[in-house]
Amino acid sequence: MAAEISSVRLQIKSQKVREDLREVISSLQEFRLQKLDDPEPGDLLILEIGDNPQEEFHVIHTVQASGATGEIFVTSSRTEPEMLIQALREGVKEFLSQPIKKEEVKNALLKFKERRESLKFGEGKKKRGKIIDVIGSKGGVGTTTVAVNLATSLAGSEGSPSVALIDMNLLFGEIPLFLDVKSLFNWGEVARNISRLDSTYLMSILSKHASGVHVLPSPTGLDGVNVATPEIIERLLELMQNVFDFIVIDGGQSLDDISLRILEASDTVFLVAILSLPCLTNLKRLLWTFQKLGYPREENVKIIISRYHKKSVISLKEAEETLNRKIFWLVPNDYLTTMSAINQGKTLSMVANGAEVTKNLRELASTFLEKKEQKREKVGFWKSFK
Repeated sequence: MAAEISSVRLQIKSQKVREDLREVISSLQEFRLQKLDDPEPGDLLILEIGDNPQEEFHVIHTVQASGATGEIFVTSSRTEPEMLIQALREGVKEFLSQPIKKEEVKNALLKFKERRESLKFGEGKKKRGKIIDVIGSKGGVGTTTVAVNLATSLAGSEGSPSVALIDMNLLFGEIPLFLDVKSLFNWGEVARNISRLDSTYLMSILSKHASGVHVLPSPTGLDGVNVATPEIIERLLELMQNVFDFIVIDGGQSLDDISLRILEASDTVFLVAILSLPCLTNLKRLLWTFQKLGYPREENVKIIISRYHKKSVISLKEAEETLNRKIFWLVPNDYLTTMSAINQGKTLSMVANGAEVTKNLRELASTFLEKKEQKREKVGFWKSFK
């Protein structure tokens, strides 16, 4: 069967740039240049942004709204961050720097072709990534430490599974601080541009940490929070499940419409607490709330005791009797190591790879890997702490 030909329209002012683009496009059999007077909608528009970017962005916005083209690439000699952000917000798929790098253009065109083919024929068997929601019984119990180091440990596991880390701790999200990540985007940006949400747009706004984890922070102000809805977050998670093997969520402590929708979608819910009366009381309330809601399923909810030491005033047995639930995991108390990691914006493995707390959270990550799950005696794990 002959390959489908994609039409490309050039809206370029610079003669040199136009000639370079023509040369690359003409060298690929799957593409043809479209004449400017051709009334048919093109598959791809490549537009140059010059001295009047606002006017050209208005053109992009108009073309996007009209559906007169499939995708839009832009090229420019200007690379100011503000302009790149605006291009992304307008739904631009690729930014081609100037002077034109022919190999860069070729790769962008081939990726465009792959996207079109995947939309037309499907991508075969899609991933169905597991959602892990980490919720704190109260503030300051180590919820973010568990979420961050669980995600980075998963990414560092054998086979290098793809991992996303989302900060849903509204207004007080600290994941960028824990990982020293400076991100231009957050999930509020997704909420404002939900109509353009696809895997390409998603990957372009995620920040990739050195561990391999892709990070999506929470908004730093009310603007992103106010436009997010449970339906938007649900759509975001569904897309992420098609892209990543694991989606780890720092759920904070709130229970609102959005967090309830996340709970409903989660494969595993970790409730993080310390052995204190306020935490155990809050845990009982959370478990009771889940029972009344009818979700998440009881077997999917697991309790993690953070900062555990053997001489706690409240014993493990007393905690389990109070909760009428088995405790799934114990994270050993190592305040100095964890605070050192937080203050440096590094993972535990970067600061103290051989520390007991680092090994512990790495072992927690291993419970999600099928080979490990079959061999592991989960219920008896914490007995070694007694």
